[in-house]
This record gives sequence, structure tokens and C-alpha cells, in this order.
Amino acid sequence: MNKIILATLAALSLVSTVQAQAQTPAPGLFGVSGLSANAGAVSDYRFRGISQTFGKPAAQFGVDYAHSSGLYVGNWNSNINEGAGYPSSHWETDFYGGYKTTLGNIGLDVGAIYYGYPSSSSSSTRYQITNPKTGERYSGTVKNTEVYIGASWQWLSAKYFYSTDAYFSMPGSRGTTYLDISATFDLGDGWGINGHVGQLTTKGINSATINTNYNDFKFGVTKDINGWVFGAAAVWTTAKADNCTSANYAAGTSGPYCYSNTLAPNQTRYEVIDSGKSSYVLSVNRTF
Repeated sequence: MNKIILATLAALSLVSTVQAQAQTPAPGLFGVSGLSANAGAVSDYRFRGISQTFGKPAAQFGVDYAHSSGLYVGNWNSNINEGAGYPSSHWETDFYGGYKTTLGNIGLDVGAIYYGYPSSSSSSTRYQITNPKTGERYSGTVKNTEVYIGASWQWLSAKYFYSTDAYFSMPGSRGTTYLDISATFDLGDGWGINGHVGQLTTKGINSATINTNYNDFKFGVTKDINGWVFGAAAVWTTAKADNCTSANYAAGTSGPYCYSNTLAPNQTRYEVIDSGKSSYVLSVNRTF
């Protein structure tokens, strides 16, 4: 991506895509200092710009605990669609933990996150996860573990993720990285604007015909009404979903981000979508 474009978009970017990211919670839930919960809904769950729910709504909730020392742990959950790469699973549950501190007016954050998909299984021959470059197959529960380091200054933040095992169980993809550059501006009276730019760089996956690297972008507006935060955002990516038809998907000739609405082995008719196509996403959430 052009560095000038990246720098420009960074100045208008959001604190991360809709996904479980460790945040310092407000104290006091159930009278426990440092404990908080969050709940919300989105019209389309986008993870790093890619639809996880086949363009359909998602309900999401989580819980966080932040100690005064700067240590924190948390859990976040959302419904998903198995066609996004999670055979036989319809739920995502993430666990994360880390440490936050400040150096002057710079905030620092380091930690790790585990993405889990209960009941997922790619043991079916038809739906085994296959590395498009090597042909290596994986059959088991889909998962991913990443370590991250981040920094923030006033309205601008950046976070770098590194996959310590196969990226979402894609064989040979250890070392895949994701860079998130984000910003948020308080306009007063409960209004805010935000933006985000991200860059996924996959390892060991890309072949001469398949390129899974892409950039994703987001620009939105929020309104806080009595603690309920309503949002609307435009989301778009450079993810490839070329030749995205049911026939090409079944033949394995569509782009890597052409997803189906089901991976059920007995399902002979299904729809497909460009999972990274431009879209508007509506959201509402609250922290307790």
C-alpha cells in the first residue's frame, strides 16, 4: 500500500475493527473494582474488514477485569457463520490478557489473544482447511493465537499482531501479521467520528494464483445516548473474491475471500458473497 495513503488514512482511523480487543474497563460492576461487562449488536460482524456472519446481524458480549497494576484479562463472544471458515461452528469466543501502562503521554499495551470456535471441525474431506500454496490439509478445531503490542497518543493508536501458530488453522501460516492504525475524535455532546486502516500480511499461504494479503478501512460516526453508543460506519477492503459464484466456489476457482453461507456436507445448494465488499455497518453497544 502506498505509504502516503497509509499515513493519510491513519489520521482518520478507528480504534480497531469490531473485534475483541483488550480495553481498560470502568470499575464497579457488581461492586468489584476493575470489573466491567459489555454487550451490543451489529448489522454485520466484520473482523479485519471481512464479514463473519454472511452479511447478517450479530449479538456480542464480553467481560473485562483490569487491575490497578495495569494487568488485565477478558473474554468476548459473538455469533458467526460457519461459511467464514469455521466448519460446524456458529460461535466465536475469545480470551485475552495483557498489561497496560503509560510513559508520559504515550500509552503502551502488550498482551496475547486466543480466538476459539467451539464445535468447529474441518475433518470432512470436502471441507478440510487446505493451504492453497502447499496443498497441506488441517483437520481439527479452528483456532488462532496472537501476541500484540500497541501504543496510543491522544486520538491516535496503533497495534501490531503476530500469529504464534497457524493463522486460523491455515497450515504453514505461522508468522502472519496484522497492523491496525486507528483514531477517534470526540466532537462533544456525545458525538464522535472514527476511522481505521489495517493491513494483513499472511505467511506461507500465498501462491502464484492466490493472494490472501489485503488492506481494510473503516470510517464512521457514533452518538452516545445515556450510555448506549450508536454507530454507523462505512467498511471496505482490498480483499480478493474474484469469480465469486456458487459454481466457481464449489470448484475452488474463486478468490480466497469468496465465502459461502454454509459448509454443511449435506447442503447441495448454497449462496456465496464477496466477504470483503464495501458495506455500511450499524451498531449499538453499552459497557456496564
